[in-house]
Amino acid sequence: MTEDEKDLKDEQARVTRVQETIEKKREKTAGMIQGIREKVIDLRKNFWEDVTVNLDEPDDVNETQASLKQQAELLGERERTHQQINNEVKTLDRLQRNPYFGRIDFREEGADHDEEIYVGLASLMDEKEEDFLIYDWRAPISSMYYDFSPGDASYETIEGNIQGEMTLKRQFIIRNGKLVALFDTGVTIGDSLLQYVLGGNASTEMKSIVATIQKEQNQIIRNESAANLIVQGAAGSGKTSAALQRVAYLLYHYRDRISAENIVLLSPNPLFNSYVSNVLPELGEDNMRQATFYAHMDAQLEGRETIETPFEQMEYMLLASGEEKEQRLAGIQYKASLDFKRYIDDKLDEFKRAGLIFKDVSFRKQRIVSKQEIQSYFYSLSNTLPISNRAELTAAWIVEKLQLWGEWETRKDWVREEVELMEKEDYVQAFSELQKRDRTETADFEENKQEEEILRKWVVERKLRPLIKKVRKHAFINVKKSYLRMLAAERRPEMPASWAQLYETTKQHLMRKYMSWEDVTPFVYFRDKVLGDRSDKSIRYVLIDEAQDYSAFQFAYLQQAFPNARMTLLGDINQAIQAHALTGENVLSGNTADSHRIELWRSYRSTRQIVDFTKELLDHAKNIQPFNRDGDLPTVITAADDKERRQMILEKIHSLQNAGYETIAVIGKTSKESKEAHDWIKEEMDADLITETTSQYKKGLSVIPAYLAKGIEFDAVILYDVSDEAYGHESERTLLYTACTRAMHELHMYMVGNVSPFIEAAAAETYSSK
Repeated sequence: MTEDEKDLKDEQARVTRVQETIEKKREKTAGMIQGIREKVIDLRKNFWEDVTVNLDEPDDVNETQASLKQQAELLGERERTHQQINNEVKTLDRLQRNPYFGRIDFREEGADHDEEIYVGLASLMDEKEEDFLIYDWRAPISSMYYDFSPGDASYETIEGNIQGEMTLKRQFIIRNGKLVALFDTGVTIGDSLLQYVLGGNASTEMKSIVATIQKEQNQIIRNESAANLIVQGAAGSGKTSAALQRVAYLLYHYRDRISAENIVLLSPNPLFNSYVSNVLPELGEDNMRQATFYAHMDAQLEGRETIETPFEQMEYMLLASGEEKEQRLAGIQYKASLDFKRYIDDKLDEFKRAGLIFKDVSFRKQRIVSKQEIQSYFYSLSNTLPISNRAELTAAWIVEKLQLWGEWETRKDWVREEVELMEKEDYVQAFSELQKRDRTETADFEENKQEEEILRKWVVERKLRPLIKKVRKHAFINVKKSYLRMLAAERRPEMPASWAQLYETTKQHLMRKYMSWEDVTPFVYFRDKVLGDRSDKSIRYVLIDEAQDYSAFQFAYLQQAFPNARMTLLGDINQAIQAHALTGENVLSGNTADSHRIELWRSYRSTRQIVDFTKELLDHAKNIQPFNRDGDLPTVITAADDKERRQMILEKIHSLQNAGYETIAVIGKTSKESKEAHDWIKEEMDADLITETTSQYKKGLSVIPAYLAKGIEFDAVILYDVSDEAYGHESERTLLYTACTRAMHELHMYMVGNVSPFIEAAAAETYSSK
């Protein structure tokens, strides 16, 4: 028996022993969970029978409340225990299938023997609870697996840095309890393991691949110091996977301080949320809050405005042309800039002294407090106070006036009419209220009068309540008109030449309760500064995926919206496709204060041939390093006309399906182009059209616009049109790059006419022309 065969036999024997331990623990835990489940069901069924309910005397009420609280706490404790044990069973199930993926032998300084450390998705101790059979990949000692090769190694603990020597580094592929392969390696993660894990077909969901984390990805996962962690990563470099595993690491290490509810992932589209939804549960953690930036802003506006989506803006910019497009582009870029934020801040400072526009406060079409009175009171307050603080004081003043006015209003005839329409329960409650008063000298007619006064007071209070609620939300400030006054105040040198026309367009939109995407963030920022703080202080970490598509203004707003959060920004400047991306204020540049920047240049998604080709599309993509996985050259196919192109694409789809590819994408430049392609493809075969509202990604054939495909990978990609007409403008270069880099194994590009100049400039040996 060779040494390799002996190692394989010994390691398989250990896998078997560990699985036996897991099975015993699972049987024991499953028995516990059944018993607790029955107790929970019994507690729920008999909840009220076990509670003492007596409301006759004050002491009895207190006793009843204490009994209810005690019973509820007992039920809650049992339910939490049930959930905890249920999670343990799920963890054991995961370990049963794949107990661990790595081993390191480490000899601590001063020790006389090596410690064998097996690394997996979760920790597992032996049956006596004395020794670790598996260490969780997030544990401090496990960091050596990712960060060191055999030789000197160390890891950080609460007590300090532990140093020693790594004498062995071994990697395993275990499937359903069978050791398929093992690799001894002197590098971070062996190419053999990567080849095995990454060489298969694309999944409909992003996989947890903690076994393949590289050293630079581990720096992202375990970084605990940077307020702003910025990750510039090439397409397919594993930045999103590392970020999600960073969340799992944070939840594991700070489980006594934060939960999944304290973390937010801002993703590019609903489809991406579906794509990454399984990663954290697979790692044994609850999913964090996930939203698109658009959904977040729509919620901030509470549905009061119809807002353009970023994809509608993108579609407009891709299809429009001429002076109108250039004017809007200039407006988009200025409103995305920190220059515009500074302009707003300056105007807000001026509004402390004068300029805000107010609304009358009216009730039943009667003006109670005029906008002139409100303005006079507001600006009588010290201008050293923030606008929002003065709004709060003004609201209290208005509410007081409303309450005084309401006392007089109770005498009106309309109130008597409302009293007559009140429910019987109101009369009973008013009578009960009257009984509590001293009535020794009160005649019956006086009693009836007092009862009516109570009812009249309730009518007015109920009618005024919604108005008072609005006042307390500072609705007496006309935010829209104030915002427009700010825009019209002056023209600064850095503003676009067409600022007057842009202002008129913005004004027309706002008056129709519509908002262009470029106005949404500035407007919400302005509104919050005026009306008061709406920030979410419970959020501790914010992860922004595809961060290259966020403007400097949007990032500044997010820092205000989540003031207690550390930010993790992930993206690729090479895939910056939004109209404001050309401003030079890209958030991935690392210019923000207290930021730490990490660059990932190695791409693991695509074959070497696809990476070599896509590098040619961008001048600043030359640093990207392909993973050594071979495939066919990308192809560029010219058709005589659109009919022939359609036939060629259908034949290629059939060929790819016959080759066994499970995820195939036909990528159009725009939503319009993708829909047209889908219309004729679906006549021949099943195909899903992906739109900005699509929330589930399924295996099979998808037709999708390029700007929605970001972050997702496909076994094979077909680009519908790579002509110079489709991708000829410099602003479309990164969109073409983004579309091409979605392909894992095969990339095929079609056109009628002349090829895009970006492809034409690529080295001839990097693709095949047909």
